[in-house]
Amino acid sequence: MLTAGDIISFERTFTEQEVELFTKLSWDEGDHHLAPDEQGRLVVQGLLTATLPTKVGGDHNVLARTMNFEFLRPVFTSDTIRCEVEIGRYDKMENGRIQIDASFTCSNQHGKQVLIGGFAGIILAS
Repeated sequence: MLTAGDIISFERTFTEQEVELFTKLSWDEGDHHLAPDEQGRLVVQGLLTATLPTKVGGDHNVLARTMNFEFLRPVFTSDTIRCEVEIGRYDKMENGRIQIDASFTCSNQHGKQVLIGGFAGIILAS
């Protein structure tokens, strides 16, 4: 069970295959997602990077009401991104639902922030 103040951390490395699949699903077909740079990397779509904090929502059955993202730096295939989600609010309501909000920071393997933001929503009573 979550509580306010909890910090959930995990890492993920995006692959070329994931970027290619997301390109097809999202229609985000910018050249930087299709053609490798001089180091052989593709730029990961911002919204694909933004799936990182949604892991916490999926793990805890959160129905998101709001999400905000600030994209600070590009993420490339082969980058390892560490996502830290801090639970700010976790309050049980009279109807048995739980109100939740959280903030998150995603940083690359060099410790540089690539994405920050937050989300709020509810967890239905089980």
